[in-house]
Amino acid sequence: MNRIYRNNPLLFAILWIVVYVVALSTSDNLSSNLGIEKSVTVIVGAVLTGVLVLWLCRNGLTAEYGLCPSKVPAGRVLYYLPLVLLASVNLWFGVTMNLAPLETGCYIMAMFFVGFLEEVIFRGLLFQAMAKDNLKTAVIVSSVTFGIGHIVNLFNGSGADLLGSGLQVVYAMAAGFMFTALFYKTKSLWACIICHGCLNALSVFADEGAMTPLMEVGSASVLTVVAAGYGWYIWKKVE
Repeated sequence: MNRIYRNNPLLFAILWIVVYVVALSTSDNLSSNLGIEKSVTVIVGAVLTGVLVLWLCRNGLTAEYGLCPSKVPAGRVLYYLPLVLLASVNLWFGVTMNLAPLETGCYIMAMFFVGFLEEVIFRGLLFQAMAKDNLKTAVIVSSVTFGIGHIVNLFNGSGADLLGSGLQVVYAMAAGFMFTALFYKTKSLWACIICHGCLNALSVFADEGAMTPLMEVGSASVLTVVAAGYGWYIWKKVE
């Protein structure tokens, strides 16, 4: 890994994206085939997280890729309150147990691994590799690829429909911009990782049966506006 990283950090980031997408999609399908949702995914997520963290630590790159405290006081980023709003979106229309206790536990742990991996890969590796040459392009690519990456939910057996996946792509792009701005200004990924992990994990308790298409569009619109607005505020106002 070190040779690829030294010679071409962008290629290194792209390879990690490919490995992550293939590994998580395959493990989701295997979990479904075993009859215990996320049972394989949580193991694969733990392994990928362990490999990435170990590599970052051994090469002294934890601070470079945001695994460090924020360089900006919490008050200057509105005490991260917009992140709390975003993280709670899956509970807005009711709470229910969608999976058995074992599956719920696997799902929650897997989603925190997903949040960690996606932030370090997209906001850390990909964004940093591109920002050295062109900051604007790095922001756009990091945000757009993060959003488009959620199209995989249509094909990984998760049961996501076209409307839901389409809306997820849109607000994921806005969230990608917000997370990128937050990382760029604070030099830390921890707030992004925690928000991302909670947003994903709490979806296991979402009462999707209570949601109409109008509610789905409405919540996605709120997510998009809040994420884009907060990202713009961070980018323009925080130094």
